[in-house]
Amino acid sequence: MHDMYREFILDHYKNPRFHGVLDNADITYEDDNPLCGDVIRVDLRVNGDKRVVDAAFSGQGCAISQASASMLMEEIQGKTLDEIKEYTRADILEMLGIELGPVRLKCAMLALKVLKVGAYGVQEWVED
Repeated sequence: MHDMYREFILDHYKNPRFHGVLDNADITYEDDNPLCGDVIRVDLRVNGDKRVVDAAFSGQGCAISQASASMLMEEIQGKTLDEIKEYTRADILEMLGIELGPVRLKCAMLALKVLKVGAYGVQEWVED
């Protein structure tokens, strides 16, 4: 079973979904993981109902951080900012489908951190 999830992660890493930069984004936020050098930027376009109509990510890093960002961008299409604010560590781990140690967990959570900071419109974020 883990092999299937590993292939899924590698597929998102090698063929990322919603990868790029959105011109005229309503929300843009970027952050990094200084421990490993992963960098993720998230751009969102939202409509008047605060619903995501387009999302993209860019950056560089390990397979886990990039796959996590790809999966998350795919997942949030059509969601409201309030729905995005409800995403948790458990949601990311469920998307990835594998257990992660503390170092890899930080890699996996970087995209969520960047997304939530952007959704809240604040420059600070508290891990749940």
